[in-house]
Amino acid sequence: MAITDARREQAYPTLSTFQIRMARRFASGEPRRFGPGDIVYEIGTRNVPAWLVLEGSADAIQRAGSGRSSVIASYGTGQFTGETNQLSGHATLASVVAGDNGVTAIPFDAPHLRALVIGSADVGEAIMRAYILRRVSLIQEGQVGGAGSILVGRRDDPDIVRLSGFLTRNGYPHSLVAACEAEGRELVERLGIAHEDLPLMICPNGTLLRNPSDADAASCLGIMPDLDPKNVYDVAVVGAGPAGLATAVYGASEGLSVLVLDSRAFGGQAGASARIENYLGFPTGISGQALAGRAFNQATKFGAELAIPLTVGKLCCHGPESEAPFSLELSNGCTARARSIVIASGARYRRPEITNVDELEGAGVSYWASPIEARLCAGEEVTLVGGGNSAGQAVAYLAPQVRHLHLVVRRPLEQTMSKYLIDRIAGLDNVELHVGSEIVGLHGDRETGLTGATFRDARTGETEECASRHLFLFIGADPNTSWLDGCVAIDPKGFVLTGDAIGHGERLPLETSCPGIFAVGDARAGSTKRVAAAVGEGAAVIAQIHSFLVRNVGSASIVAPTPIPGPG
Repeated sequence: MAITDARREQAYPTLSTFQIRMARRFASGEPRRFGPGDIVYEIGTRNVPAWLVLEGSADAIQRAGSGRSSVIASYGTGQFTGETNQLSGHATLASVVAGDNGVTAIPFDAPHLRALVIGSADVGEAIMRAYILRRVSLIQEGQVGGAGSILVGRRDDPDIVRLSGFLTRNGYPHSLVAACEAEGRELVERLGIAHEDLPLMICPNGTLLRNPSDADAASCLGIMPDLDPKNVYDVAVVGAGPAGLATAVYGASEGLSVLVLDSRAFGGQAGASARIENYLGFPTGISGQALAGRAFNQATKFGAELAIPLTVGKLCCHGPESEAPFSLELSNGCTARARSIVIASGARYRRPEITNVDELEGAGVSYWASPIEARLCAGEEVTLVGGGNSAGQAVAYLAPQVRHLHLVVRRPLEQTMSKYLIDRIAGLDNVELHVGSEIVGLHGDRETGLTGATFRDARTGETEECASRHLFLFIGADPNTSWLDGCVAIDPKGFVLTGDAIGHGERLPLETSCPGIFAVGDARAGSTKRVAAAVGEGAAVIAQIHSFLVRNVGSASIVAPTPIPGPG
């Protein structure tokens, strides 16, 4: 696996005799003996325990979508199998097979493994670090075609861009095989695939998907959780951006049962940021995905349940006398019930009022600048519209990789962007600033892609044509609150009113007009649109939820910490 020698011991730590003895107290079963070559668990299986090797050895085997298999790790006495999916119960990314002399190992299912991670600081730190490093290594291997799923199609196909973005944002290894290249043509011919069935996704377990949706891909990879319709969560969080993830971490760590739902990926808009440099504690900056990934693993460690991708269609309010005062109607036809709701759905990217903008999304028009988009426009001329900090971060990321970048803004940057980003842009000699213009037209179609755009000078009304085939739109965002279905008060722009802004009755600072429903992050009216502010609100809302549950639910059993397996 692609782990440097310096970190290999951290990726595959060996527990001491004392640590093994202590860890065994948290096991979910008795030791089991596997003969030489016996399968411990198969790739693509959900709810597989991690196994602590007590004697002998076992091999982790990764099978790429092409069918190639390879040993990616060997586990010896005192080592745990698995990676981050073992903490969540998601489907495994590798198989484990007993070594030449067999293996004796003891199982730790997800709840018992999380209990161990929390119950023992030193062992827990070693396991978390190892699992994260192993997932990172699998992603690196996937980029060179050695692990995970295979996507087959045209590199600039909007659906390939969408699928690759979905897998990347959710931290799943994959590689891309162009259908026009020899390997891609051979694969398409061997499988008997028609052109209209492209793109293909070949899952690690060999399942073939024809032009799958994000939900299809998630189902094949075993990401989708099985939600029990009878379960009533203490907190249901809608949105897995910084505010939602912070709510999950603090809520689950304090013993509340927490469900987090998101329609695409963890991280929200911040997760698509190439580099965040003004977040406290990261003087050299951190990518949005890296920050969100750490928060996701942290929430999983404490037992929060994260359901991605699941879209919330409607919020239903049933009244305080109900066992579950609130329910959420989901895109898969299921319903999630909860005693309190946290609106952390953030904002959706604002689209210009141009008729064909939807058709060209992913076909030259993008709302974020990830490595996927950067590869597509490397060495070319691109246009970026927007003057906020997100736009500035995207310019700083894209400019070194493209030939020329046109930055189009309506107002001087000093009015909308942080100074450190303005200074950085000023130092980029291939960035040309256009002040006072706005986009009014797009040219091209989904098959041929974007061929150009029309801009209008806001002062003179004159228009200008731009032949750029890559356009990045960072023109703001609108609150993602249409699913609230009138349950709470919103302002004229659609942002959720909380606290004193409601104007009647006593409300907690982050509580909405409906008791038990709270709002945090970008969807909340008056919020500071910064990652740090969103994280702070996510932390603060849990204290207010505790107060609400104690005051209104009136049952100690409901607000008591959720039991987790302990040593026995």
